[in-house]
Amino acid sequence: MLNRHLSSLLISAALTVVPFASAWADDDSGALSFVTQVQATHPVPVSESDRMAPLLNEVAQDDLWQRIRNGFTLSELDSPLVARHEQWYANRPEYVARMTERAGRYLYFIIEEVEKRGMPTEVALLPMIESAYNPSAYSIANASGIWQFIPSTGKDYGMKQNWWYDGRRDILSATRGALNYLQKLHDQFGDWQLALAAYNWGEGAVQRAQDRNRARGLPTDYASLTMPEETRNYIPKLLAVKNIIASPWNYGLTLPSVPNQPYFTAVTTKEHMDVQVAAKLANISMGEFLALNPAHNRPVMLQNNTNTILLPVDKVNDFYSNLEHFDQPLVSWQGYQTRKGERLDKVAPRFGLTVEKLISINGLSARAKISSGQTLLVPMRDGDADYEFEAFNLHLAPNALAMTSSKKSKDSKGSKSKSKERSKVALLSKRDKSSKRSTKVSSRRETPARGTKLASLSRSGKQSTTRNSKSTRRLHVASNP
Repeated sequence: MLNRHLSSLLISAALTVVPFASAWADDDSGALSFVTQVQATHPVPVSESDRMAPLLNEVAQDDLWQRIRNGFTLSELDSPLVARHEQWYANRPEYVARMTERAGRYLYFIIEEVEKRGMPTEVALLPMIESAYNPSAYSIANASGIWQFIPSTGKDYGMKQNWWYDGRRDILSATRGALNYLQKLHDQFGDWQLALAAYNWGEGAVQRAQDRNRARGLPTDYASLTMPEETRNYIPKLLAVKNIIASPWNYGLTLPSVPNQPYFTAVTTKEHMDVQVAAKLANISMGEFLALNPAHNRPVMLQNNTNTILLPVDKVNDFYSNLEHFDQPLVSWQGYQTRKGERLDKVAPRFGLTVEKLISINGLSARAKISSGQTLLVPMRDGDADYEFEAFNLHLAPNALAMTSSKKSKDSKGSKSKSKERSKVALLSKRDKSSKRSTKVSSRRETPARGTKLASLSRSGKQSTTRNSKSTRRLHVASNP
């Protein structure tokens, strides 16, 4: 009798709060997605709802959004700014849909890392504030990736940055770096609101603001500090997103269904490989591959930068099987050492390229006419000239890496350098509306060192044509990257 009563209560409660599915088409890809929306029914009495809470959590255990909700612990903030940002998001349902759809690729991994550290699950929503979960996001302050690291802080937290690769956009290393940095800030300030403010404003800036208040006999909590407008709005934005995730139906919004299971798996490769080849072997689109592996600046992935690629969990077997039977070169690009003053319109035709394509591939200024003596990336065979590749981050300024050596103070190390929020938001908004996954290319870019040697690319390509031994294609698959 008791079991039947509990079953009846469970069904009643489930009908009240368990989402139903509706379908919609993504404007960019045309792919059919499923979104959740709560259907209003008769509420369960409070006493019964309280008794049923553990059972309801079990019902929703396959929903990652519910898992995130269950870990919300950040203190509320008594500020009208929270409601203002809630309204901003509520008025932009298409923006919220794109943002949360993108987040679905990364959230399981991020929430796993957040929970390992015992952090509030609101931290997993922070990329929604930083980058709208756009892995190609790039600010005017040179902050990059979903966590928006500036070059110096990225380097301090182990993120390699060079002409080929930007670890600030690597999903695994940037996430772990961001969470380690946030944990350090929390240990320093003993408060999550202050830690988050320091992540945005810089730990030195927060410390000085506290020192000024102490000198005046004023409180030193987040709400009492004088700070820039962007930082003043930073936590209200996060709390607004938290409230929307907690009950999207209250804002007329829907969330895409995100299963409480891994979306991607890390696969370790043994050789250099073209981005296009890797995507082909996994039977996924270039867009999907770059969304999971956004750190590569060029159309070839070098082993000395990373030997790990992320693939959807249901595509790993395809990748492994296709790689075992692949009898074509894994690399179709090589380095060409130019002479200083060599004309680009003479170099490009040698490799079946237009000048415009040569400039695009190498991230040169659109006005470039002659070489400065740098190494250029070119196809190994003329037939590869039709290959289209738009890198995520060909806008690194030539001095972007040099700046890291001159910014070693604690303040600059922790500063996000984002005082020009209006310009950054405009840039992200413009990029978010675009169906392309690439960013606007600046006229100033980092070029490879003149002594760069790329002979290993050619060797890899030649070996690939005759390689038959399965041992050379063996991969290590990590189920928990």
